[in-house]
Amino acid sequence: MSNSYVAGMGMPRIRPRGANAPAGLLSVILIGLGAFAIEQGAQNFLPFLYWVGGVLIALGVLTPMSLKMANQWERAVVLRLGKLQAVRGPGMFVIIPFIDDVSSWLDQRIQTTEFNAEQALSKDTVPVDVDAVVFWQIHDPERAALEITDYRSAISRVAQTSLREMVGSSLLSTLLSDRKHGDEMLREEIGRKTSDWGVTAISVEIRDIGVPAALQDAMSREAQAQREAAARIHLGQAEQQVAQKFVEAADIYAKSPAALQLRAMNIIYETTKERGATILMPTAMVDAMNPGGLLGLTNAAMAAQNTPTKQEAPPAPAAAARTAAVRSPVRRRLTDRS
Repeated sequence: MSNSYVAGMGMPRIRPRGANAPAGLLSVILIGLGAFAIEQGAQNFLPFLYWVGGVLIALGVLTPMSLKMANQWERAVVLRLGKLQAVRGPGMFVIIPFIDDVSSWLDQRIQTTEFNAEQALSKDTVPVDVDAVVFWQIHDPERAALEITDYRSAISRVAQTSLREMVGSSLLSTLLSDRKHGDEMLREEIGRKTSDWGVTAISVEIRDIGVPAALQDAMSREAQAQREAAARIHLGQAEQQVAQKFVEAADIYAKSPAALQLRAMNIIYETTKERGATILMPTAMVDAMNPGGLLGLTNAAMAAQNTPTKQEAPPAPAAAARTAAVRSPVRRRLTDRS
């Protein structure tokens, strides 16, 4: 018997293996002709029509038993008096009733088998649960029918045994990080064991690897510690680069005191940009910054840019007087604030 699924229905439609509409139609026709021949023989008193009708009815009964049909993906193993006669299919084929027997109907489509290994110990003695699926196909129907009793259950057991062997010979870290390698190892091992049965293992896929909860917590803490260590290393490297830049800036400021003073004034400006901010500075710091001198240098540079011809510098007393005049109000304002 075979189960074929009908779209739109919840239950599969069950029909005998090899049963087909042409054989049924031919059987009905032969039985009808036999009945008609018997009827004509009775009406016309012709005894030979009884024999013709009987033969036709017998052929009609035997037709469904002798005329079989295999689908495109099916193969039928025919035994004649207990010995292998042929592998039939796909399409229509004829067997001799009561002498030939279709012992097996094999499906040559790609099929799947799910298997797992519970509490299997890895190479580093860690119990893990592994779920996998194998995709396989029958490439030799004769060997699959004659060499093994139940190839489906055999494939399931071989796959489970191979999975346990693979887990026992691998480290847990390898199983978690390189599943493709594990899939290939399983495919080769299962294919090597099932090839003698006419079955080919096309591919194997590991679906899930489960580890104990305590081990998951330990692995999580280890990964977190590694990330924290990497973050601290990156932070130290950044601090080193910043320190190198500070050293270079210190060399530049040592060669140019005016640049250092401008930088200090810029820092003060940046800190006082926000509204309502008040900065208290000691007088000694203001004297060190020499804002009057910087202002004089700035005015001199602007005057030099605006004057097309070279002019003589003002006398030293006049410049000193202007510097003192600028410095005194700034110092007085800062002292009042403090």
